[in-house]
Amino acid sequence: MKPFRIDVPDDVLEDLRTRLARTRWPEAECVDDWTQGIPLDYTRDLADYWATTYDWRSREAALNRFDQFVTEIGGLDVHFIHQRSPHENAFPLVITHGWPGSIVEFQKVIEPLTNPASGRAEDAFHVVCPSLPGYGFSGRPSRTGWGVEKIAEAWETLMGGLGYDRYGAQGGDWGAAVTTQLGRNGSTGDNHCAAIHLNMPIGAPTKEALADPTPEEQQALASLREHQKWGTGYSKQQSTRPQTLGYGLVDSPAGQLAWIVEKFWAWTDCDGHPENALTRDELLDNVMIYWVTGTATSSARLYWESFRTFRGGDRVELPTGVASFPRELLKPPRSWCEPAYNITHWTDMPKGGHFAAFEQPELFVDDVRAFFATVR
Repeated sequence: MKPFRIDVPDDVLEDLRTRLARTRWPEAECVDDWTQGIPLDYTRDLADYWATTYDWRSREAALNRFDQFVTEIGGLDVHFIHQRSPHENAFPLVITHGWPGSIVEFQKVIEPLTNPASGRAEDAFHVVCPSLPGYGFSGRPSRTGWGVEKIAEAWETLMGGLGYDRYGAQGGDWGAAVTTQLGRNGSTGDNHCAAIHLNMPIGAPTKEALADPTPEEQQALASLREHQKWGTGYSKQQSTRPQTLGYGLVDSPAGQLAWIVEKFWAWTDCDGHPENALTRDELLDNVMIYWVTGTATSSARLYWESFRTFRGGDRVELPTGVASFPRELLKPPRSWCEPAYNITHWTDMPKGGHFAAFEQPELFVDDVRAFFATVR
């Protein structure tokens, strides 16, 4: 394992500013809202802020306050934060992001998880935050096969290599899929994962729900239909033709910004504008991880690898905790999740959306701590 620090070359930053200044913009949308996509005026304003005001060096330094490493697993470099708690007996926890997220999502929760205000060891965690293969500062697979199952095996190897023979796992989005697979493997004794916590559990409508849905299930079915009608274009493209998509996104920072920030509008609890949930610096921190690493294509390939397969699999028999946030992208009721998980903890959150640790760090930390207290 080699120590790692984020250190983006100056010429990459200058190239970014030049490209933003030379952007060829489309005409404005024909509506007064976001229904045709991220509006032109906002996109231009955010791009101008990115080019002229946003200070990457200060943001980079903030990320570098965490201990980071790179190690080779399965022939691929894996980048990860490994922040040990000052409490030696803290519980090891691997937290996994998804798309279009990154390790940036967890910068608000690592410190309270590792060094809790209570000062109690039983509230503390040794936190491991890997960058998914093809994402951020991890290597980009040059061969097929790096789907959810292989990533879960890699995380088991990583945690073992760090000396953890019993650990918990947490995730949302693709991180939820990887964490679910860790739970499946742990259920059969194939790894050392002891319990899992999810903020986007994978659940499908039951036969009973389709035949005679409760009011909660009626709302969930309506949300699912709405998402299938209006919200799946990105996943269809990334799961079928990620290479074609990547040419535009890797070449155009304005395109990369628009592709990602629109999802923060759609998936956060933001009351119609993403900057109601996160600051523009926070939004751009995440976009920057994709831009400076040129990983638009390689990150999208995870959809090609696993989008049609990750929902299947054995039930997770390990203890499972769920934090259900009201503005989650997909929000299956507990009744839809019970067939897939041994749910021993479920919290209906009062606010928050898809990027739980980023949007509502205090709620996230409290729920993670409460759940894993039951399995330490």
